Amino acid sequence: MIAANNFPSVPMQPSPPPPLVSGHDDLRRLQWLRDFAIAMLALVVIIARPLFHTLVPWLPAFSLLGLWTLISIATWIRLRRPSAVDQRELLLHIGIDLAMLTALLAVSGGPANPLTALYLPPIAIAAAVLPAPHAWFIALLGVAAYSLLWKFSLSLTVEDVDRAMQMHLTGMWLTFAISALLIAGFIGRITIALRRRERQLAAAREQALRDERIVALGNLAAGAAHELGTPLATMAVITGELAHDPALPGELQTDIQLLKQQIGACKNIISSLAERAGVQRAEGGKALAADQWLAQLVARWRTMRPQVAPRLQLSAAAGSTAAAPRIFIETTLEQALLNLFNNAADASPEDVAILAQWDSLRLRIDILDRGPGMDSALLAQAGREFFSTRSEGTGIGLFLAHAALDRHGGSIRMTPRADGGTLTRVELPLQAMLAQGGNGE
Repeated sequence: MIAANNFPSVPMQPSPPPPLVSGHDDLRRLQWLRDFAIAMLALVVIIARPLFHTLVPWLPAFSLLGLWTLISIATWIRLRRPSAVDQRELLLHIGIDLAMLTALLAVSGGPANPLTALYLPPIAIAAAVLPAPHAWFIALLGVAAYSLLWKFSLSLTVEDVDRAMQMHLTGMWLTFAISALLIAGFIGRITIALRRRERQLAAAREQALRDERIVALGNLAAGAAHELGTPLATMAVITGELAHDPALPGELQTDIQLLKQQIGACKNIISSLAERAGVQRAEGGKALAADQWLAQLVARWRTMRPQVAPRLQLSAAAGSTAAAPRIFIETTLEQALLNLFNNAADASPEDVAILAQWDSLRLRIDILDRGPGMDSALLAQAGREFFSTRSEGTGIGLFLAHAALDRHGGSIRMTPRADGGTLTRVELPLQAMLAQGGNGE
């Protein structure tokens, strides 16, 4: 039965962008700090005389700043290449920055220059992104460079001696403030990146565990398919004999025919397991319009669950007039949805609703039931462990559905309904599923 029902519509969200390469990220952050330091030092050289009454030799200072700028340009060009940025390359760049800063300080007062606090950001960055031996090397290199300034540096000419100390203290405060902000900003970004990486690693570990369980289930399924062939054949023979038994009451004939139909469905499923295993996408799937595919899938499901009469609604998402996209369907995806349909029918066979909506990006399928529902703790566990709210259930169906949809880039989210029951929402990205000419036109 197909019925038009008014279900809540939720905007579809685009897929998140893929994560960036961490080595490139670290070098890019270091490069932004380098460009900021070059600009700030150039500004200090320019305003040193009018504001600080201090003469900085422009020729050596701007020669060094020009060389540093060329290094910066070369680094940006390097970042355009996809080759990996390893720890030795990061160490080299931080060492270059320390060397350029030391040369600039050497021609502008040496240890008397308040900009010596700029040694701290490179050391903090090294501690955040490099292994401990490399970080210690950068720290010792910074200490050695600062120490050499006491012996090898040019003195500054101060025009106003009376104001020199006040200006020096002001410069120290300004440099400290800038260094603190740079360190906090860089470490903050590094911390965010590390937390994101930890979440990705945790998801990868969970996926690996899930894949391991699926492989084990696949081995069990192969053995079960082989062993179930004999008892199913025996049942088919017995039901065939019962169907032709004249002594069988007439009211049982319908039940016998239904039993024969279900045995035939089981035999078809088992005999197709070997054919489905290892079949490539182009061979193991089929291309259909999304609405036609779902209507056929629900019709096939009803032959397996004749006691269920689901309400089905197929439509474009709100604000979209696109025809149903023509997509490529794999058997594992159909099996995942059948498992979810069965869960809803087990919860409330008398009240199951299936709503499908699509737009240019996603196909969303809502499966609604009026069963007892599950609390938030069980909903969070759904699909991650084998569990069932029914005494005769195993929880394997929901687990396999999650695994199949994850492989297609989709997701399952289960939420309780306001008046009782559960809403199971399936979302599938369409771009990877579109068949040739699959825009529905």
